[in-house]
Amino acid sequence: MFDRYDVGEQAILVHVDFSDEGEREDLAELKMLVQSAGVEALDVVTTRRPSPNPKYFIGAGKAEEIAALVQATSANLIIFNHALSPSQERNLEHICKCRVLDRTGLILDIFAQRARTHEGKLQVELAQLRHLSTRLVRGWTHLERQKGGIGLRGPGETQLETDRRLLRGRINHILKRLDKVSKQREQGRRARRRVEIPTVSLVGYTNAGKSTLFNRITDAGVYAADQLFATLDPTLRKLDIDDVGPTILADTVGFIRHLPHDLVAAFKATLQETQEAQLLLHVVDVADERRDDNTFQVNEVLNEIDAGEVPVLMVYNKIDLVEDMAPRIERDDEGKPESVWLSAQQDLGIELLFEALTERLSGTIVEHQLRLPPKFGRVRGVFYSMNSVQSEEFTDEGGWLLTVRMPAADWQRLVKHSPEPIESCICH
Repeated sequence: MFDRYDVGEQAILVHVDFSDEGEREDLAELKMLVQSAGVEALDVVTTRRPSPNPKYFIGAGKAEEIAALVQATSANLIIFNHALSPSQERNLEHICKCRVLDRTGLILDIFAQRARTHEGKLQVELAQLRHLSTRLVRGWTHLERQKGGIGLRGPGETQLETDRRLLRGRINHILKRLDKVSKQREQGRRARRRVEIPTVSLVGYTNAGKSTLFNRITDAGVYAADQLFATLDPTLRKLDIDDVGPTILADTVGFIRHLPHDLVAAFKATLQETQEAQLLLHVVDVADERRDDNTFQVNEVLNEIDAGEVPVLMVYNKIDLVEDMAPRIERDDEGKPESVWLSAQQDLGIELLFEALTERLSGTIVEHQLRLPPKFGRVRGVFYSMNSVQSEEFTDEGGWLLTVRMPAADWQRLVKHSPEPIESCICH
């Protein structure tokens, strides 16, 4: 039912430059998408228009030119770097005598190839079904014919109506299963909130190096490759950060300009990790000449999924590809880390990232020297369980002289809930 590529398929690429900046797409990005899908690009057709043609998206003359090119090159696929309406796809297929796919269909196919987990596959299928539901008529010759139903079809129901009904049923079934997954994720988030474990979410334009960075700091072994949408399935790992303690790091799907709305809706459960994170690590490919535009596009998607207000730490990755660029932390006027420059591939500046995470997540740090009597053994154990003990000496009374360091919020909470008067043990 879906447009799926076979290995070795050959395509003609079509790119239109519009006068409206908001309608423009990136030709270099289309070539990367096509390469990621495993399709060979035989030729590229470019044209300029003030606005899309309602019938063919491009002009009728250009459509004839592409049809002739398909015949000359024996291409079996035409890929547009734009979103086409179902009627435009049908009209182009009729005149070119081969399959036509738009940018959304191409991205959907790449997602289908990359999804590995059960949840990821469900999300991709949901996006595909929603995309397909508007394109059911194409390629079917019997759909408008009324056909008596055996078991499923009612009297006088056309094949097209049956297909639409079956699609709706499958979509509803997937939505129920995804809702169950979403509830399971929410239970996990509630549990982390109860024990106050912060969540840090990696976001960024596709192919910015998020998964490579994720693997570098967690040893997770997540699939990483120099291609678009190498990672689809969300992965969570635990980190131990100085003065913060256990922290959850989430790797998420890469963003792209004009990300299809069906995909945003389908990946809502995944993107929830981004919405509810305490901090976003916005990874940027510093060697990409389009990095400013890519950063803007990521911010647009973050606003679209209601994550625009989450605090952000910029991570400028791949500094090894830029001449005379060294790892560093940039701070704002208050001295708070604003951005980290590093190379995940070459393991440069990773310690600076941990330093910035400590400062951004821990808030105010307090340090106290405590003289604990022997009966405070349980309190001593709590300090050790929080990884906050800096040094320890035994006292003549059989107790302990501890130097502890921790976030001020944790100290206040410990003082409030401890059965022993901890503050009375502070050495002045």
